[in-house]
Amino acid sequence: MGAYVESVCTGRIKPVPWGSLKRSAIDKRPVSGPVRVGPYGLDGDEIADLEHHGGVDQAVYAYAAEDLEDWSAQLGRPLPNGTTFGENLTTRGIDVNEAVVGERWGIGTTVLEVCGTRIPCAVFAGHVDQERWARRFVEARVPGAYLRVVEPGELASGNAIEVVDRPAHGVTVRVVFRALATERDLLPALLDAQALGTKARRKAEEYVATQA
Repeated sequence: MGAYVESVCTGRIKPVPWGSLKRSAIDKRPVSGPVRVGPYGLDGDEIADLEHHGGVDQAVYAYAAEDLEDWSAQLGRPLPNGTTFGENLTTRGIDVNEAVVGERWGIGTTVLEVCGTRIPCAVFAGHVDQERWARRFVEARVPGAYLRVVEPGELASGNAIEVVDRPAHGVTVRVVFRALATERDLLPALLDAQALGTKARRKAEEYVATQA
């Protein structure tokens, strides 16, 4: 079987003890049936911290079921889809971290475009409740991908993931993550990816300006 969506997950804002806002929708749960996807994400999926999350460049977050299973083995506890990593799409059969920025996925009646990567925050670290989690997540280099919505529509668990376009520049999700998290010398390479999210592009441009 080819690549497909194993689960579609949404979450509601709830009080949490971590972060400055003390509320988050990171705890997401799989939903059944078709889910409408618009420019800002999935219907029924809420975002508490609108300053740092959400928007067209973070409309949908995808994480691989295979990577969740690896983390589950390392942490010695089950990590149900959506509930720990807060992903909207749990994928199966596609290497999310080797997806190229600008790569487009046809899922259901939607088309989604890879445009960035997750950087761990205090809420994520608190929610996972694992010592030195942010550092461990960075070192693992399996961050998952943020997707923007190119064509709104509907998708559902079980839908195939069809890669309908893949740019040739070679800037992958993992490269973006390394550049933003630990390896600033990689930042100039990110500018080759035209579909890169606005915040990441700004960081790359600022870095290049300091090196001139």
